[in-house]
Amino acid sequence: MPQKVYVTYNQVHKLCQASADKILNTIQPNLMIAIGGGGYVPARILRSFLKRAGEPNIPIQAIGLSLYEDLGRGDPEEVPGTKVTRTQWLDLSALEMANLIGKNILIVDEVDDTRTTLEYAVRELQKDLEAAQKQLGREGETTNFFVFVLHNKNKPKKGLLPEKMMESGHYLAALTTDDVWICYPWEAKDIDEHDKLARENPLV
Repeated sequence: MPQKVYVTYNQVHKLCQASADKILNTIQPNLMIAIGGGGYVPARILRSFLKRAGEPNIPIQAIGLSLYEDLGRGDPEEVPGTKVTRTQWLDLSALEMANLIGKNILIVDEVDDTRTTLEYAVRELQKDLEAAQKQLGREGETTNFFVFVLHNKNKPKKGLLPEKMMESGHYLAALTTDDVWICYPWEAKDIDEHDKLARENPLV
């Protein structure tokens, strides 16, 4: 079992803050897609730092993907599953998909562990956008996908992202870590205990 380390809300906030300038300078997203449930909080924090004066907030949409299976022991500890389960997805109507075509789309998640979930998200979103472009006669417009994660675990990955994405700065991790089990504050039932454990077992 990997070592458990604990991350606080303050640390998440500061990781988003530290990454915002790079995201604005290289990505300039028009839309964020948060992968639930770990991507919700960082996406919302990022939005505050990505706000440009005189411009509207960047919209956030959500998709739900599950790769982890509950061990049934009553604790938040889970093990990687073998199949991605789609629990929530975008509205695929032509009107809604038209709003995504030609945009810079930032996919946000908390951790890149096996990369299986991210591979699924990027592949399926690209597939849906290409189908919408064909349906609407907008094949010539380029939609760019980017990925932001709080933590990338330095380990062999089962999933693959497009080489172009990895080589062109379309993938950004706020922090690369060892292969540890990261406990996030939104998973905690007792936040005071969680913060205490974060001081005792910090992610360094």
